[in-house]
Amino acid sequence: MRKELYDISGMSCSACSARIEKVVGKLPGVQQLSVNLLKNSMTITYDETQLQPDKITAKIAALGFGAALHQQQQQCQMQPEPAEDEAFALRQRFIYSLCFTLPLFYLAMGRMYGWPLPQIFLGDANALVNALTQMLLALPVLVLGRSYFQHGFANLLHKAPNMDSLIALGSSASFFYGLYAIYRMAWLLGHGQSEAAAHFSHQLYFESAAMILTLITLGKFLEARAKKKTSAAITALMQLTPKTALVERHGLQGEIPLEEVINGDILIVKAGAAVPTDGIITEGNGSLDESAITGESLPVDKLAGDKVIGGTINKNGYFKMQVTAVGDNTALAKIISLVDEATSSKAPIARLADKISGIFVPVVMTVAVAAGIYWLLAGAETEFAFTAAISVLVISCPCALGLATPTAIMVGTGKGASAGILIKSAAALETAHSIDTVILDKTGTVTLGQPQITDIMACSVSEKELLATAAALEKLSEHALGAPIVAAAAEKQLTLPQASDYRMLLGQGIAAVINGRTCYGGNQQLMNHAGIDISSLHEQALQLAQEGKTPLFFADDKKLLGLIAVADTVKSTSTAAIRQLQTMGLQVIMVTGDNQITASAIGRSTGISRVISGVLPEEKEKIVRQLQQQGHKVAMVGDGINDAPALTRADVSIAIGAGTDIAMEAADIILMKSDLQDVPKAISLSKAVIKNIRENLFWAFFYNAVGIPVAAGLFYSSFGLQLNPMLAAAAMSFSSVSVVSNALRLRNFKFS
Repeated sequence: MRKELYDISGMSCSACSARIEKVVGKLPGVQQLSVNLLKNSMTITYDETQLQPDKITAKIAALGFGAALHQQQQQCQMQPEPAEDEAFALRQRFIYSLCFTLPLFYLAMGRMYGWPLPQIFLGDANALVNALTQMLLALPVLVLGRSYFQHGFANLLHKAPNMDSLIALGSSASFFYGLYAIYRMAWLLGHGQSEAAAHFSHQLYFESAAMILTLITLGKFLEARAKKKTSAAITALMQLTPKTALVERHGLQGEIPLEEVINGDILIVKAGAAVPTDGIITEGNGSLDESAITGESLPVDKLAGDKVIGGTINKNGYFKMQVTAVGDNTALAKIISLVDEATSSKAPIARLADKISGIFVPVVMTVAVAAGIYWLLAGAETEFAFTAAISVLVISCPCALGLATPTAIMVGTGKGASAGILIKSAAALETAHSIDTVILDKTGTVTLGQPQITDIMACSVSEKELLATAAALEKLSEHALGAPIVAAAAEKQLTLPQASDYRMLLGQGIAAVINGRTCYGGNQQLMNHAGIDISSLHEQALQLAQEGKTPLFFADDKKLLGLIAVADTVKSTSTAAIRQLQTMGLQVIMVTGDNQITASAIGRSTGISRVISGVLPEEKEKIVRQLQQQGHKVAMVGDGINDAPALTRADVSIAIGAGTDIAMEAADIILMKSDLQDVPKAISLSKAVIKNIRENLFWAFFYNAVGIPVAAGLFYSSFGLQLNPMLAAAAMSFSSVSVVSNALRLRNFKFS
C-alpha cells in the first residue's frame, strides 16, 4: 500500500471535494481517500500494483481540477504559507475590483436616486451613453474574477457544478442580460422609441454582475485570512527549529546549515540556543524549555546520556550532543506530521456535509430556474423573475458547509498540540466526545512505572546505616526493587561498606559478607530461614503489604537492622485526573497484570472503585470488547506497547509515553507529558470541537434554509421580502466568514 498527499487546485466548495472523493474513490486499488477543502489537499492510500499516480492526476484533471504530488520539506523549515499567498492575491484582486465597482455602482444607482452626476449620463437622451459606460466599468471586474468563470463553467461541463458554477452563472447572466438591454435600447432609439429605450436603461444589471464578483472576492479574502490563523499552532511548531547548527567535526567547530547535519554529528548547544535536532547529550548539561513540544511549563534538567528534542530551548548550561535523527525523522517533524494528518483526515460528521453538498448545487440550479419560470408564469416582470433566479444562485453557494468541519478540526488539533496533546485523526477527535468508559493501565499510566522507596524503618541502627548496608547489598543485585535503594543512597552521598561473597537466594533475597558479618536482604521467608526475629516490625510489614508496597527486611547474622518498603508509586496528578474523569460522568476502570493486593491498594488510593487485576495483555483486549458489546464507548489509556491489543480494540486509544515511536503507531491520541490529567483535557477539547462543528453546520444549513426561499421570492407576496443579487452575494460571503470566525473561537478554549 502507498500513501500520498496531493495538492489540489481549483476547489471552491464542498461540492468540489465531494465530487473528487466520489470519482477518485472509484478508481481500482483505492483503499482510503480524504479531500481537505480548507488545505486544498487530498490524502490517498492505494495499491500501487493496481493504480499509478499519473492516473490519479489525470482523473482529477478530467474533473476540471489541478493535482500534483505534495513536495515534502526538509528539517521542518518554515515555508511560505499557501493561505498567506492566497490572501495576498485575493486582497489585490478585491482592491482592483473595488476601483471599478464603486464608480459603476454610483453610476447605476445615481440615475435611480437622483445623485449628482455629469450631464452626459443624465436624461433619456444619454441613456445609451450611461449603459455603455457601465458595461466598460464592469468588464475589468469580470476579467479580474475570470477564475470563477474558468472553474465554474469547466465544472459545469464536467457535470460537477460547484460554488464557482453558481457565481459564474449568476454574474454572466446579469452581464449578458445587460448586453441584451443595450442592444434593445440601440434598436429602439434607432426606431424613434426613446421612451421604451429609457425603460431598458433601468434593467442593465451590470452593477450586479460586478458587485457579485467583488463581494465574493471580499468574502474569499476574509476567509483566506482567517485560514492562516487556523494553522497558527503548526506554524509556531515549524518556526522552532533553527536554520543553522554549530557542529564539531575533526576537532574543528563551525556553523553549517541545518540541512547539512547528518546522523552521528556532534553538535554544540550553548545557553539560550535552540536544540537543532534530536540527539543524546554526550558532554555537559543544560536546562531545557520543552514547553512547545510537551506543554510542560517548567524547564527540564538534562545530563550526559539524556535525550534532547530538536526545537527545545537550552535556557542554561552548555552541552555537546550526538545527532540521532534529522529531517522528517525528528520528534518535532513527526508531531507536525501527526497534526497535519489529523487536519487532513475527515470526521464522520464531515461526511454528512459533503454528501449533502454533493447534490446541493444541482438542486439549487433547478430551484433557481424554477423560481424564474414561476414568476414569469405568475405574470411578474421579467426583471423580477430574473432577479429571483440570480439571487437563488448566488446566495446558495455551499462554502459554509464545506468549511464548517475542517476549520474547527484544524483549530482544535492545533490547540491540543500546543498543550502536548497530539490527536492523530479527525475521527478520534469526534469519537472522544462520546466516550463513557475509560480503562486505565496501572504501571506507567496511573503509577510512575518504576519503584520508589516509600518507607524506612530502622531497628538497632540509624536510618543512614540501614540504608548504607541495604545499598551495599543491592548494588551487587540487578533486581528492580534494589535500584531505588542504591539510588537513594547515592542521592544522600552515603559511603557504602564493601560487600563480598555475594549470593542470590532464589525466591527469598540476597546475602553477602559486610565488615566480617553475613548480612541479608529480602522477604520474611529469608529472615525465618536465617533465624532472625522480625516480630518488632511484623505488624508494620503486614500493613505496608496491604497498602500495595513491598517490604524488604535487612539483617546481619545476629539481629534485624530494619525494613525498607518499595513500591511503584502513584503519579502526583493521577488521583486528581481520575476525580476529573468521574466528575465528567465517566466510568473509570483500572486493568492491570499486577497482583490483587497491590492493584486494590492503588485503586483505593486513587478513588477507582472497579479494579481488574492479574490480567494478561490479550485479556485486556477481551475486557474492552465485552464493554463495547454492552453498548459502552471505550477509551483505553496505556503505554502503547504492552497494551497494543486493547489500544487497537478501543473506540479511542490514548498513549501515555512522551511520544515514543511505538506509542505514536498504536494510539489515536498521544499525551506528550505522560500526565493522566491530559486525558480529561483531551475529552473536554473533543466536546468543545464537536459543539463548534455542530454550531457551524446548524448555521450553514439554517442560512441556506432561510436564504433560498427569501431569494426565490417565496415571502414577496405576503411580506414584500426579496433579495437582490448584490445583497445575496454579501450574505453568502458573510456566512462563510462567520463559520470560520466561529471555529477560531476554539483558540481561546481553556483546559479545565
